[in-house]
Amino acid sequence: MLKDGEAPAVADADGGGGEGSYDYDLFVIGAGSGGVRGSRTAAGFGAKVAICELPFHPISSEWLGGHGGTCVIRGCVPKKILVYGASFRGEFDDAKQFGWEINGDINYNWKKLLENKTQEIVRLNGVYKRILGGSGVTMIEGAGSIVDAHTVEVTQPDGSKQRHTTKHILIATGSRATLVDIPGKELAITSDEALSLEELPKRAVILGGGYIAVEFASIWKGLGAEVDLFYRKELPLRGFDDEMRTVVASNLEGRGIRLHPGTNLTELSKTADGIKVVTDKGDELIADVVLFATGRAPNSNRLNLEAVGVEVDQIGAIKVDEYSRTSVPSIWAVGDVTNRINLTPVALMEATCFAKTVFGGQTVKPDYKDVPCAVFCIPPLSVVGLSEQEALAEAKNDLLVYTSSFNPMKNSISKRVEKSTMKLVVDAETDKVLGAAMCGPDAAEIMQGIAVALKAGATKATFDSTVGIHPSAAEEFVTMRTLTRRVSPPSKPKTNL
Repeated sequence: MLKDGEAPAVADADGGGGEGSYDYDLFVIGAGSGGVRGSRTAAGFGAKVAICELPFHPISSEWLGGHGGTCVIRGCVPKKILVYGASFRGEFDDAKQFGWEINGDINYNWKKLLENKTQEIVRLNGVYKRILGGSGVTMIEGAGSIVDAHTVEVTQPDGSKQRHTTKHILIATGSRATLVDIPGKELAITSDEALSLEELPKRAVILGGGYIAVEFASIWKGLGAEVDLFYRKELPLRGFDDEMRTVVASNLEGRGIRLHPGTNLTELSKTADGIKVVTDKGDELIADVVLFATGRAPNSNRLNLEAVGVEVDQIGAIKVDEYSRTSVPSIWAVGDVTNRINLTPVALMEATCFAKTVFGGQTVKPDYKDVPCAVFCIPPLSVVGLSEQEALAEAKNDLLVYTSSFNPMKNSISKRVEKSTMKLVVDAETDKVLGAAMCGPDAAEIMQGIAVALKAGATKATFDSTVGIHPSAAEEFVTMRTLTRRVSPPSKPKTNL
């Protein structure tokens, strides 16, 4: 494996086979976001490219997948569609104070949303196929595994096998949701099934405190279910800024979701009334659906990696260098299967850098600094750069922390009691903005612009000299003039919310 900082010698990666001795220049295993981007970009540089992907299905398995991968078929896209659907309940409530006279019950048709969601992911699956075809990439349906450093075997849906030789192999097989190993775990579902439930649950239990857990808590509560959310830590969203985690927890409770911090599930069992859930505190409750949102595992088991010498870590994530190259020089990997930053746009970045490095004559490695992200709970959380805790751990200078918590203008009329919160973390000596966060309506849309500023090295003075857009929530980011607190490393940060 290459050492960090060492540029890959891609010209030597053919193992002595010589130009033209392979069926393809590049064979990609997995047609999710990373695989599609890597294959298209490589083909655009003139490479002869093939890609294999499993047959389409909304719920993944060892033998089912689909072009577009997790994000498009059973992740970001269908999840956001459900978030949109769930958001209307709050909008209907707010609308009354704006003069809309909504008389009687508002009926909700879950099957209509499910049908439209499924139609959209089927459409996108077809779009990805057309994009690949239009780029000149050969598409092969089936499960790929690696025979040696330059050979991929594809098991087709009818069980037949084909072998293809290739100069380079790109693994982009992603990850899959896992179930916690407790008695009755077979009664639980993952996010795959949660996006395709035939019936909307009336009572839902969710185990987990990450993205998926808080997002589905918001979705199901917004669509009318009673939701209990269990997680092991004091606050949800471990790894995010502690102050913002507190805000999210408060908003979840404000929307009527019952939170159970510091609590795990120990057993599930089937009863006449539903699924009986037992906690490690001895409490019991009955649910229609139990969602395990406790993490994902890299899809690497079926690839035959050990036999060909590709190194993986203890959870099965493929080890790669700064250029996404594995321990075998002709084999590369991008996206969630490498367990770096598991976000769709990051997989796209990694795949683009791979293709430029190997086929484009450019030596480019992914830049993981200031990667923005969003959690689409209701209202959403979005962040970029360092949290206060991360900044303190790295800091040589004092930190200046600016926060603003306010009632959005819309809420002053709707009477909804739910504040938006914004935060900037600044290096006291250089004035550089190290991190930004927002929890409130349109947080992701606002944070994308803030991310550009951080990437460009903006200082707090830059923010202060920027004219705001009024009236908007976003203008708060350029009007936070009053310092909330000054923190000296390694002092433990205090919150004022």
